[in-house]
Amino acid sequence: MDIFEYQSQKTTEASKPLAERMRPGNLSEFIGQSHITGQGTLIRHAIESDRIFSMILWGPPGCGKTTLARIFAKETRSHFVQFSAVLSGVKEIRSVIEEAGNQQKLYQRKTILFVDEIHRFNKSQQDAFLHHVESGLLTLIGATTENPSFEVIPPLLSRCRVVTLKSLSSRDIAAIIDQALKNKERGLGNTNLAADEDALSHLIRISDGDARFALNSLEIAASMVLSENNKHITLDILEKALQNKAMRYDKSGDEHYNIISAFHKSLRGSDPDAALYWLARMLAAGEDPLYIARRMVRFASEDVGNADPDALRVALNATESFRFLGSPEGELALAQAAVYLATAPKSNSIYTAYGKVREVIRRTGALPVPLHIRNAPTKLMKSLGYGKDYKYAHDYEDAYIPQDYFPEELPEELNDRKYYFPTDRGYEKMIGQRLEQWRNLKKSASENNEG
Repeated sequence: MDIFEYQSQKTTEASKPLAERMRPGNLSEFIGQSHITGQGTLIRHAIESDRIFSMILWGPPGCGKTTLARIFAKETRSHFVQFSAVLSGVKEIRSVIEEAGNQQKLYQRKTILFVDEIHRFNKSQQDAFLHHVESGLLTLIGATTENPSFEVIPPLLSRCRVVTLKSLSSRDIAAIIDQALKNKERGLGNTNLAADEDALSHLIRISDGDARFALNSLEIAASMVLSENNKHITLDILEKALQNKAMRYDKSGDEHYNIISAFHKSLRGSDPDAALYWLARMLAAGEDPLYIARRMVRFASEDVGNADPDALRVALNATESFRFLGSPEGELALAQAAVYLATAPKSNSIYTAYGKVREVIRRTGALPVPLHIRNAPTKLMKSLGYGKDYKYAHDYEDAYIPQDYFPEELPEELNDRKYYFPTDRGYEKMIGQRLEQWRNLKKSASENNEG
């Protein structure tokens, strides 16, 4: 490389964002995710034995997914291709496959295909390369912030191992920021910048485990300071760079769980004012509104249940309303749902009943379905007794006839086969009266049969 190429490369490198310049080049520089990169872990073993497998890296933004994929390629001396599931199509995939074939034939190099936002892959994209993943021509490494179980279709999921990454800890983010401030070759070390402790604490907290966000924010704050011939980053400057006031809230730390707990308990305690306060606190601090909405949907079943069956509908409607409107308009729908849930009659009867049933199943296993309530669509099934003596409820008064629907082998001593006990609050009071009448009829029928 001559002097002109060297200077050009150096200029290009300097123009890259700080987060890109500070990207680790090997595992020894990588900070965080020790549960998958530490000694004796699956990933480290795969790298050290040169047996990288196809995988999906699932984790929040800025936790190191792209960096790890590049390290895999570098450490195993593989040809690395970065591919966007959004911007690229079948034509680009075929080009990648052709190049992978050349790399294997001419240089005996494996090809790692890194697909960002892999949950956005469509069927034609998958069909174009899945065979080559199976054959070993391509090692697929996908990255996604979405749960692969819901967002990646089974044919793709079955060919990959899902590796879960965590948000970086506050200690990890602090170490990454410290490196960026001190590193003279790739970071800000030559600027001799200093930062106040409260400014650094705020940056660490507001980054929420996202290294890219932390470094990009640090770079903006550094630019503001240096443009004023200053060398000192204060909390005020950092807030201006972030355009966000310091608020004690860490979406992956204790305060996150403390505040969502306060919100949940305010709803359960029927205090709409406190519920609104904690809701607004979370939204102001940058919490994902859909996370709050999901918690309210859960609350509607766990703490309100059939005392007010409309509670679940209200929570779901609020979720869809927010998806449709977005922020800030959609936040009002969440507030409406929070007030409704707080003022609704409360019951945890379904939550309790479901817990009892799960315990019974754990103790008794997969007991067979009684013959009389099995479906019998064929003659063979009928000849085996499927559906025999089944009583069709609609043929009887009030559409009810005492009949046993439990497996015959289920022990009677396990809660006497009764799990759901409605409260006398709200709509459950009516359910309780109806259920008591049916249970009494069933008890009488059982006693008559025994007699």
